Amino acid sequence: MAGLEAGAHVIEGNTAAVIAAALARVQVIAAYPITPSSPIVESLSDLCAQGKLQARFIPVESEHSAMAACIGASMTGCRTFTATSSQGLALMHELLHWAAGGRLPIVLVNVNRALAPPWTIFCDQSDSFSQRDTGWIQIYCETAQEVLDSILQAYRISEKILLPCMVNMDGFYLSHTAEPVEVPDIEEADRFLPGWEPRFQLDVAVPGAFGGGTAPAPYMEFRHQLQNSMEQAKDWIAEVGNEFGRQFGRPYGLIELYRAEPATLLVVISGSVTGTAREAVDRLRDRGIPVGLLRVRVLRPFPTEEVRRAVSGVETLLVLDRAVSYGQGGTLAQELKSALYGHHRMPHIFSGVMGLGGAPVSREMIEETILMAWEKKLDSCRSLWFGGTK
Repeated sequence: MAGLEAGAHVIEGNTAAVIAAALARVQVIAAYPITPSSPIVESLSDLCAQGKLQARFIPVESEHSAMAACIGASMTGCRTFTATSSQGLALMHELLHWAAGGRLPIVLVNVNRALAPPWTIFCDQSDSFSQRDTGWIQIYCETAQEVLDSILQAYRISEKILLPCMVNMDGFYLSHTAEPVEVPDIEEADRFLPGWEPRFQLDVAVPGAFGGGTAPAPYMEFRHQLQNSMEQAKDWIAEVGNEFGRQFGRPYGLIELYRAEPATLLVVISGSVTGTAREAVDRLRDRGIPVGLLRVRVLRPFPTEEVRRAVSGVETLLVLDRAVSYGQGGTLAQELKSALYGHHRMPHIFSGVMGLGGAPVSREMIEETILMAWEKKLDSCRSLWFGGTK
């Protein structure tokens, strides 16, 4: 599928996304290219034009229109897909709310790229973190393999819960870097992800209205149902991740722990920089410092209960952020503080902001920050910025 036979291949994260969309047998793709996600939709366009993928590819004039087309197609019962980055995701913002409020299982791959101005094509997570409140499930990938696997899981999750899902990968670090990826054959993918049979859809033979006006009380109920479904998604995400593991040998959860027992300090992180942080943890472990790592794979719904269990007995959390809520500090750190508020043994939580706009994040930088947190030299009330500041 997508020009590659099943088996191990050395491919980029963008290619992994293309293959996953093809394996998912998507029926409608609407897209407006933007760096660094452009190769995804360009390759899918080629596959559709060559007849290798039986899907309708809709070229549009903006990312806003791309999401609008996906919404319309999903309402008719089609399995839909798109990809974007940065300003493109920001332009979709209005319609992200429409997709979630309409309970449409659209899957979007966002290739993380910093927001302008100043203009940059390089990576941080500000684009997707700023969409936390739109009602989309959000998954953050560490490897190209996880990109492929997460897209297949995203359709299973979304089509059960009836909420859209955003699969995020770091621009260039994953999107344009080649690494080994195990590609399943189409029969295996079909067993894991059968065709979607929608419960509700637009049908000229059975007229109906979607997304019309409503009174305040029903509106409140619709939003309550959306919140309940997002909470219920936690169990389904875990179940789908375990099922994927049983079939393909690669299980997934909402969080991932590394060398966390015994550890009195945990580094909290998301995305591709996790690998660099693992190396820092290993080196400090060799020096006798009891440090471990907690990777947040799913940002929405936020895995509050899982995080609380993971940090039980931990004295200190160091959250390494690549997104900022201006006027408050590191975004992921705020999520952790909110989740752990009132916890009977709430650890010290320190926040380090690094890697914005593609600024390098080295193993040495992470080690230095861990040692500062270990020695309680950071301020728990404000984020400390590393790199690129004077």
